[in-house]
Amino acid sequence: MKNRRVIDPQAVVRQHLDRIRRLNPRLNAFIQVDESAQAGAAGSLSGVTVGVKESQPVRGLSFTWSSPKFKGQVADRDAVLVLRLRAAGAAILGKTNVPELVASVGTVSPLFGATQNPWREGVTPGGSSGGSAAAVAARLCTVATGDDYGGSIRMPASCCGVVGLRPSPGRVPEEMPDPAGINSRGPLARSVADVRATYSVMAAVAPPESADRKHRILAITRTGIGMDSACSEAARRAAEALAAAGQELVFDALEWDARPVLDAYKVVRRVSLAAWPGEPEEYGPGVRALMTEGREISAAEFFRAHQAGLKAGALVREALEDGFDAILTPTLGLVPMPIEQVPPFLGEAYNRHVQFVLPVSFSLLPAISIPAGRADGLPIGVQLIGHHRREFDLLHLAETLESAAGFGFEDPPGSD
Repeated sequence: MKNRRVIDPQAVVRQHLDRIRRLNPRLNAFIQVDESAQAGAAGSLSGVTVGVKESQPVRGLSFTWSSPKFKGQVADRDAVLVLRLRAAGAAILGKTNVPELVASVGTVSPLFGATQNPWREGVTPGGSSGGSAAAVAARLCTVATGDDYGGSIRMPASCCGVVGLRPSPGRVPEEMPDPAGINSRGPLARSVADVRATYSVMAAVAPPESADRKHRILAITRTGIGMDSACSEAARRAAEALAAAGQELVFDALEWDARPVLDAYKVVRRVSLAAWPGEPEEYGPGVRALMTEGREISAAEFFRAHQAGLKAGALVREALEDGFDAILTPTLGLVPMPIEQVPPFLGEAYNRHVQFVLPVSFSLLPAISIPAGRADGLPIGVQLIGHHRREFDLLHLAETLESAAGFGFEDPPGSD
């Protein structure tokens, strides 16, 4: 029997805290660090370190939603997912940066500043879970948590070259109910295996045994509103890799039209921001106008928009039910851009960027972003969409793609 090396879980915590001290001043992925973080002596995640998104409460740590309205606010309890992670032995290292009220496809906070992409300074890490994705990519923690209303796990996973899972809504409990019913909490990690292990704990579900089988996959490589060529090429490469692994691929049998969802989301999201307490003037400049506009939208208009979004999202579900096990798309329609060029939230340029993630949110299906190489030296990702509440089937297929040449996590340049 070979000797097995036993690693002290607390030594892993110390190593990650040291790495945060050295690298975080440049990256600004963590906005608060718990220097007294402790690993559990036992449990499935003993020795795993976690960064928790600033929009999710951790007792005794910052809970500001990156808003001047809540500056200095500290959580008085742990989120359910945090309680479950701790119980499994994970060490909570601190809170990761977000844009104000998680309302951006970048991560620039009026309280904490901008998070940098570990691959290139000055480039966005995506949003709104940008701090979490950057922390994982830079190896500041093993895994991090995110939430995904309109793509906020999958977008930063793609921009930072990590794996990000959006489970079916409701799989991971939330303490702040989402009346729209589309938000979802999930993990970001450097491998599908780490995502699976973390998700299992967060959702309190044991992974079933997976058997290899042939999947029928619908690949989307073109849309009416267009995309960067590197994004469509990534989807084509992913389709070829899956076909080479024995899967059956069908190309562009569905016309991917995101506009009905985009139009609906711009109403639903404005109303969700308008529901925050107080006056718009108490918030930062990035959300004030959207809150004001949201308070002018009638209940009937909101209802019609929400209904239209769900109807459009149902087309994705119907496509899956037409004999497919998964849908493959680019994760984003644009490659990572400089921070100052991030499309304004809910604006026209935003449409091309989020055209693949938003319809999934309204479909209520699980989806995962997998690293798919680079464009001009920066990461890009592809998205796999699975059947409702069948996250483990989706993860198994994602692992098949991750193992193909040209896919999966790579360390950013200059990593030490």
